[in-house]
Amino acid sequence: MDLSSVADELYAGAPEDFVETRKRLAAEAKKGGDAALAKRIAALRRPTVSAWAANQLARSAPDEVDRLLDLGDELRAAWTSGGRIGDLDRRRGELVSGLLRRAQALADEAGRPLREPAVREVEDTLHAATMDPDVAEEVRTGRLAQPRSYAGFAPAVGFPEPAEPTPAPAGTPEPELATVAEPSRKAPAGKRARDEHEREKREGEEREKREREEKRRREEDERRRRVAERIAAAEQEARDADRALAEWESEAREADEARTAAGEEVDRLRDELAAALHRQEIAGKRLTMAERERDKAARRATKAHQNARTVRENP
Repeated sequence: MDLSSVADELYAGAPEDFVETRKRLAAEAKKGGDAALAKRIAALRRPTVSAWAANQLARSAPDEVDRLLDLGDELRAAWTSGGRIGDLDRRRGELVSGLLRRAQALADEAGRPLREPAVREVEDTLHAATMDPDVAEEVRTGRLAQPRSYAGFAPAVGFPEPAEPTPAPAGTPEPELATVAEPSRKAPAGKRARDEHEREKREGEEREKREREEKRRREEDERRRRVAERIAAAEQEARDADRALAEWESEAREADEARTAAGEEVDRLRDELAAALHRQEIAGKRLTMAERERDKAARRATKAHQNARTVRENP
């Protein structure tokens, strides 16, 4: 027996059988003299429904899971190198959709249909497996105790940088400046100076306008980025809260089972104690009676011996 084979057996089974199987295997390890293994087995957590469903995919559809995880390697490589990911992302969506349908069918066959929150958690786990190699390995081995999610931003889903201004066709006059007439060579020097001043003023105003527009775009992009981050953080917090709730619900069920078993044990011991006290009471009464009859018999015996001596001495 080793931890790997034990984990395979536990996470391949039904969630409702997990606790009993874990107790049995830990007891077997302890009986076999491996207290450290018994402790590690006892520390394994019962899977949530969504984690159980993802584990079943790893066992019932390993080829499809491998294709998704291999695609995840391609996606990460494309993001790192700045390659195109559109087709890869589309293929990922198709594979995840197919695996979700398979997970729901497996759950239906097992008699524990997946509710919408659990379906979303399975989907989050599969997406996270394409983003994080550690999650990919957990999904591949089918030993998840909780669903997984990925909260980071990949280049494919980030906000685009402000677009570069589109170059104007050749010969197109600059805005505003096209209406300014070229000063005549024969114009007076004062008029040429005023025209130059007006031109510089118009250019400055246009430059300031472009800078304000560029600043506005940057601020808007930054605002959108912060909003997206807050939304992602809030959604992640909600998923974490759901997982914590599921884990504590599981812990509460285990504690309730333990309390019920202890209560049954207390009832049994109470019954045994009551029976023992009853037997003690009966034995006490028997002892009292036996001692009383013994004393009577002793007195009769003493009297009989005295009579016998009298007879012998006075025939």
